[in-house]
Amino acid sequence: MGIAYLNRFCHKFKARHDKNPMLPTHCDEIREAEIFVLKQTQQEKFYKEINSLKAGRPLAKDSCIATLSPFLDENQLLRVGGRINKAAGNLSSKEINPIILPKRNHISILLISHFHERVKHQGRLFTEGALRTAGFRILGGKRMISSIIHNCVTCRKLRRNLETQMMADVPEDMITPGPPFTSVGVDVFGPWEVSTRRIRGGAANSKRWGLMFTCLTSRAAHIEVIEEMLSSSFINALRRFLLLRGPVKIIRSDRGTSFIGAAEEMKVNTIKVDEGPIQQFLDKSFITWIFNVPHSSHMGGVWERVIGMTRKILNSMLLESYGKPLTHETLATFLCEVCAIINSRPIAPIFSDPDEPMILTPSMILTGKVDFLPVVSNSLSQQDVFRAQWKRVQVLADIFWNQWRKQYLAILQSRRKWKCRTRNIKVNYVVLLKDSAENRINWPMGIIDRVFPSDDGMVRKVVVRTIRAGKPTFYIRPIHELVLLIDSEE
Repeated sequence: MGIAYLNRFCHKFKARHDKNPMLPTHCDEIREAEIFVLKQTQQEKFYKEINSLKAGRPLAKDSCIATLSPFLDENQLLRVGGRINKAAGNLSSKEINPIILPKRNHISILLISHFHERVKHQGRLFTEGALRTAGFRILGGKRMISSIIHNCVTCRKLRRNLETQMMADVPEDMITPGPPFTSVGVDVFGPWEVSTRRIRGGAANSKRWGLMFTCLTSRAAHIEVIEEMLSSSFINALRRFLLLRGPVKIIRSDRGTSFIGAAEEMKVNTIKVDEGPIQQFLDKSFITWIFNVPHSSHMGGVWERVIGMTRKILNSMLLESYGKPLTHETLATFLCEVCAIINSRPIAPIFSDPDEPMILTPSMILTGKVDFLPVVSNSLSQQDVFRAQWKRVQVLADIFWNQWRKQYLAILQSRRKWKCRTRNIKVNYVVLLKDSAENRINWPMGIIDRVFPSDDGMVRKVVVRTIRAGKPTFYIRPIHELVLLIDSEE
């Protein structure tokens, strides 16, 4: 439009000395400006070819447009000659003889961006088809269109995948042998409606939740029933768990309100994401509570999988007892049965070799009871095993941890997904913040305010600054909840 306005000014200036001026219409001005811009663009890149065609000479063999059989039209624009001139009845002249434009040119980029917006940010085929229909042939257009779509912020908002990073190493407390439930993952699941007391005309119902404690080394499970989603109920359940299973050194959980409140009331050491790397424990007798990043359920995959198994088993039990009132006592009994089933599950591959009959289960280390002992510790003889019960328990513990090292740790060695390193998210990157409760077009935009590199130098959690109600708001999020829109380095 700027060129059209300049042409209008020139026409008006010339019309001052003309008695009967004939000023061009608005459409004519735009068309004249378009021809002027296209001619200048072609002259910059194809001046040799244009001069040869004007002089009636053939094009050079090394010309990049020789295969297109170009010619000059009535406006001296370079167009494609090609071999489909006889298709005039089916195609328009613009499609048969499109205007040739160079690659990596500013005008070509503007045209691609314009038609990409006209097709509402659809893919390369839509954009290229709109260009061809409008009568433009851009050299290397496919690659240019793909590049422009790749860098289009609107397309990234609509379709770009969430960020990923190579899967982190397994934390030390998950692969260090030790007494069961020394390191645990905690989460709450439920609720269930239970009949608490009889009233006139029926029964009063209340809600109950299950509190799952998962041993991070042996994958054993322990479930407590709680009556309320409050810190006091959780602390009581945790006290019952500690009395039954012994002291705990590390607790991992999400950032649930009841968990954070309980940690503050119990005055245990808490390691939160915004406090940097894990430091040495202040007091070995205290519990250290490690909170995961908000909205990062994959960081608690160990106990999330156990909760998934618990739901399936419990649903099967409730289906069998359908029609009978579910009471607090019945629910507690069911959850104990669920624990027994989960703790008897194999945690390592089952071999078909008859020389390897042992099935590695969490109940081996929890109860110390098996039907047979296929292997005897080097420090103890077969006679010692049957002479004293404590020696039998010691042998069984040795067998469990030997098999745990050989079979179970090998499962953790490989990365099932997120196998490759990717470029780290950095400060000042513009991102889209995922909000599962909203449609993607309503997800808020934000700027990376702070990053937290792991021990391997990879960034997997960040602080995002967004504007909410006219004020800056900060969120701690894993990178798997972000869509990169603008790289500050670009």
